[in-house]
Amino acid sequence: MSVFSHKTAKYAKPPVKKYINMNGKKMGKNKFAGFCLCVLPFILGCASNGNKIASAEKIDYSLEDVRNAEIERVMQIADEKPVHALWRASLVDDADLIDLCFEKIRKLYENAKDEKDYFTCLRLFQSLKAAGYPKIAELNVELAQLEESCRSGVPGLENEMHSSEGIKRDFPENVSQYIEGTVTVWVDQGIKVERGVGFADRVIGSGFFISKDGYIVTNHHVIKNVVDTKFEGVARLYVRLADDPDTRIPAKVIGYDELFDLALLKIEVDAPYVFSLGSSSQLSVGDRIYAIGSPIGLDRTLTSGIVSAKNRKLFSTGSVFQIDAAVNGGNSGGPCIDVNGNVQAIVFAGMPQYQGLNFAIPVEYLKTDLPMLFHGGKREHVWLGGFGHTLRQGNVSKGVEIQYVMSSGAAQRSGLSSGCVITAVNGKEVNSLEDFQTVLRQFVPETLILLDYIDASENEKTVLVYLDVRPEKPGKTVYEHDLRETSFIPLFGMGLRAVSTTSSRKYAISTIIKGGIADESGFSENDPVDIGKVKFSEDDSYLAVEIYARKRKKGYLDVGVSIATPLDSPYYF
Repeated sequence: MSVFSHKTAKYAKPPVKKYINMNGKKMGKNKFAGFCLCVLPFILGCASNGNKIASAEKIDYSLEDVRNAEIERVMQIADEKPVHALWRASLVDDADLIDLCFEKIRKLYENAKDEKDYFTCLRLFQSLKAAGYPKIAELNVELAQLEESCRSGVPGLENEMHSSEGIKRDFPENVSQYIEGTVTVWVDQGIKVERGVGFADRVIGSGFFISKDGYIVTNHHVIKNVVDTKFEGVARLYVRLADDPDTRIPAKVIGYDELFDLALLKIEVDAPYVFSLGSSSQLSVGDRIYAIGSPIGLDRTLTSGIVSAKNRKLFSTGSVFQIDAAVNGGNSGGPCIDVNGNVQAIVFAGMPQYQGLNFAIPVEYLKTDLPMLFHGGKREHVWLGGFGHTLRQGNVSKGVEIQYVMSSGAAQRSGLSSGCVITAVNGKEVNSLEDFQTVLRQFVPETLILLDYIDASENEKTVLVYLDVRPEKPGKTVYEHDLRETSFIPLFGMGLRAVSTTSSRKYAISTIIKGGIADESGFSENDPVDIGKVKFSEDDSYLAVEIYARKRKKGYLDVGVSIATPLDSPYYF
């Protein structure tokens, strides 16, 4: 089964009750800043999850009937999902079943090797190694070799070490010559009719060459309708060269990543100039940068500025640059280069209402993504079904404290729980949530990894964990798969305790997380609350809930508010 798909896998798992902890200081996307506490009209539709059954604790495989049922289930999925089956066989700890899964995975590995599908080979080898396959030496390969094979031939990455024949590498006489390596990306969506008037419906963005044979990097949101199966219209993709703005060259999408807003395109044209990919770690706040693109369709536009800030948390699993170079609609996907002409970031967003406040994606994310994008299709990210933050002792980061595990998610099934602290992945130390997310970005779904962690009793342990497909909106998945009492902790930063056997709306607040949405909204522990209507926004970006409460901080006066939370944030993993 390919690690890429054009549709996100559906989750359908039973709920498990856990009470957890959370640090909600930075809750996600920039546009949420003014939306955390709103007095909204109480006309929201109801989408309650109050009908969920009571939760169960971790499955006890020492019970014979439970064990036999799980073994039978593993046998049923062993052919279709052998890596997943191996993980579940290891949880049951059945030696014969584990050996059976080992051999099925090895056979798939050998077939992939014969077909030179090194991407699949890498995923299977990583899983076998993590699970302790006793015959792994017989595969006659090292992990580094497979990783190098996956990178071999990938446009943009080979240029880091050497120049391919024919690629222009002379330093230009002036910065404006870099414009030759940029393109205008044009998505033609036909004619749009509004109020009886028809006009051209098109999306314009920018891009840049990373190989002589016509591979181009741009933003996913520029070409979104070309790959979106839900888009009902017709979208045709073209590219215009900087030195020939009158000719539209047909292009195709090779791969795309919604999470990091990246896409790899291909046209059948020799690139007039090929950019080299730099290293964003070389940039510091105040360094000079240049942005090249086609703002509002004005091609060959170059602007300059500085790096205004680093580590802006606008992405779910990573940070971006804030820049002050002038960019506008149409700049998206263009290169952000340093004074030496190396691409250090990809322009992806601006805020029209705040002039000069613009953002760019660090080139490291592109370099990590390129092998997956070149492999083709949608780049899926991984998911353990957890939520947490960096554990800090003084000024020292000590790992990732798990504050929530989703019902029957990989983390929960593997024995992880709130209070555990993750310290390493496959033996590689992780000191912070950022470290953890960086390591996870190097994997694809349907892979097994080893997590080192310290449990609530301060015992050091290692556990085998299966990496599933990350949901598009983790918060929505959490809400739909857990009890309200549990799901409100990662969503709003407050734990609930049911106080009525006749009403599913009445609760008392059992936990308030300092810095979370509930804390900033003035709620306190033991406040009685009634949960009213709950509704997802139309695009599933936010969840809004009506809460009627008697706040201790307000002298137990009755208040009614509506609070909202983003359904994705850097704290989900």
